[in-house]
Amino acid sequence: MTVNLPQSVSLNHPFDGPNPTSASANAAQTNKDRKMASAEQLVLELSNPDLRENALLDLSKKREIFQDLAPLLWNSFGTIAALLQEIVSIYPVLSPPTLTPGASNRVCNALALLQCVASHPDTRTLFLNAHIPLYLYPFLNTTSKTRPFEYLRLTSLGVIGALVKVDDTEVISFLLSTEIIPLCLRTMEMGSELSKTVATFIVQKILLDDVGLRYICATAERFFAVGRVLGTMVQSLAEQPSPRLLKHIIRCYLRLSDNPRACEALRNCLPEMLRDSTFNSCLRDDPTTKRWLQQLVHNVATAGRVAALQSAGGLEHMLGGSVV
Repeated sequence: MTVNLPQSVSLNHPFDGPNPTSASANAAQTNKDRKMASAEQLVLELSNPDLRENALLDLSKKREIFQDLAPLLWNSFGTIAALLQEIVSIYPVLSPPTLTPGASNRVCNALALLQCVASHPDTRTLFLNAHIPLYLYPFLNTTSKTRPFEYLRLTSLGVIGALVKVDDTEVISFLLSTEIIPLCLRTMEMGSELSKTVATFIVQKILLDDVGLRYICATAERFFAVGRVLGTMVQSLAEQPSPRLLKHIIRCYLRLSDNPRACEALRNCLPEMLRDSTFNSCLRDDPTTKRWLQQLVHNVATAGRVAALQSAGGLEHMLGGSVV
């Protein structure tokens, strides 16, 4: 944005005006004020149905340059309600799937603004307390693989991803009280590579929290639901490698191996392709993920040796003597 310099700091009189540092600070403040005024005007236009579509587009494009846009969105009258109205309005076209590209783009612009709110430390808890993520779950429950639906799923996952990106047990506890794990597993099975990557990242962040790890390992049903999907993804990556997706899968497995019961179960369900050299070339340029994979294989092998020793100890006890 062009800033009109005051005449006192015109290039024609470089030594007559204030010092350059002061002039630069004034220009920066003026630029900031103009951006804020522009943001405020666009936020006001969100409440006007006739102006909303263009306001959504402009704000979503410029959200990175508007400082404190999230508090402005949250605290301005009727704005969050307008964004939720955009979301709810397309529920009828989810099933049967008749979502058009234009409608998808429009609601994704609204979702991008909600992601902004979910990312900001001053609005994240308010966002959770209002249970706004639940409004996105119908989008994650869709199965159509057309571009409008895929874009919708990916943008919705971006909002959840913004929540889990900051390590916060409160966020994890909230998500675990909802259906986020089954919804992420669905996307990990049928989404595009990018959607699978974001969904797997969300599961990874949940697992990295102690509350999340305990939750998923609390029952065999939960553990094997996650393990089955991870295993299916490993098989598909052997045919179509994706280093970025593989990295998140391996990190999920490694975190599961931190739980003794889960690590024991991984002896039987960890894909053989992660134990052999199948992905050596895929991980050639990623020493961190190679190290994670080595640690995973070591953890599972160690669990096997411990189980064998425990079994031998039980047999020795039953026989009343040493086991040769």
